[in-house]
Amino acid sequence: MIKNILKEYPLFVSIITLALMVPLEHILSGSFVGNLIGFIAIFLVIIYSALNVSHHAEVLAHKYGNPYGTLILTISAVLVEIVIIVIMMKHSHNPTLARDTIYSAIMLDINGLLGLSAIIGGIKYGEQAYNIDSTNSYMSMILVSLGAAMILPHFIDPSKLDIYYNFTIVMFIILYIIFTRVQLKEHRYFFVYKDKNSNEEDHENIKNINGVYHAVILVISIVLIGVLSEILSLFMENSLKSLGLPLVLGAFSVAVISAAPELITAVKSALDDDMQTVVNIAIGASLATVLLTIPAVLIVTKTLGMQIDLALTPIQGTMLGLTILAGLIHFNDGETNVLEGFVNFVLFIIFFFLMFI
Repeated sequence: MIKNILKEYPLFVSIITLALMVPLEHILSGSFVGNLIGFIAIFLVIIYSALNVSHHAEVLAHKYGNPYGTLILTISAVLVEIVIIVIMMKHSHNPTLARDTIYSAIMLDINGLLGLSAIIGGIKYGEQAYNIDSTNSYMSMILVSLGAAMILPHFIDPSKLDIYYNFTIVMFIILYIIFTRVQLKEHRYFFVYKDKNSNEEDHENIKNINGVYHAVILVISIVLIGVLSEILSLFMENSLKSLGLPLVLGAFSVAVISAAPELITAVKSALDDDMQTVVNIAIGASLATVLLTIPAVLIVTKTLGMQIDLALTPIQGTMLGLTILAGLIHFNDGETNVLEGFVNFVLFIIFFFLMFI
């Protein structure tokens, strides 16, 4: 056990970086060069730590199988996202930050992560199979939850919006509990694609995996990423203002940080011809982002007396509509290919371009 812990280099690098940055934060933030150095240094450490999270999540996924392993990864990533959103909202007093981050996370997960994985896997294998029941379940839930939380507020009397948000909190918590139970119990087979290459040696290796150890290291790594991201947000905001770049890039950066472990795991899974894991991560993370992040930020903002605006802009609504429509068309045959991945990735490029105009 001690030998394994001593090999957790990303963990020690994150802790050392945090210990150095806490006293240096105010000094570095006083100049443009300092902000840039702080941003690059912490960003690289976070990515290094994300590689570690990806490794432990893969081990857990191998031990417990789908959808348990990917569920652990997506929930961990969403928890980091919630922490960063709340911290940044508290500092910047930006009521649309949560909306912009949730929007960015969905575009990044479905169009960026899934699109890139389908392209990479498609180039290597041609077509990659997955369980179509999983995509149908995910997409229907995403469609309903997005409409309820981020479109309907446009049509509700502002004086009654607070009551509606309270109702949304209760409904989303119930929805996520029910969906998770269905995913893990009654219809677990929806989210699993039978591996024809499974063998006895794999089963023997699974028995030797210490699930508790890997879960603990994963959680600690996620927490460290969240704490480092708080410092990163300061350097990032100062750098964006100095360079004259749109502050919405801050929300996108939050989504990138929380999705980094998922992206790494998804690409590796695509290269291993395991598109079911990619689907569970990409679309499952989008659903978790909506059903968990929205109630969490609503509760926190209500408790702290902060303002929040979840209603999508026309451009955001259009891009999400195109994403879901493309998903409903693509995910109807149980296989992905390069063309489908390219279409989704083009939507991601458009999304990124629109942030600058």
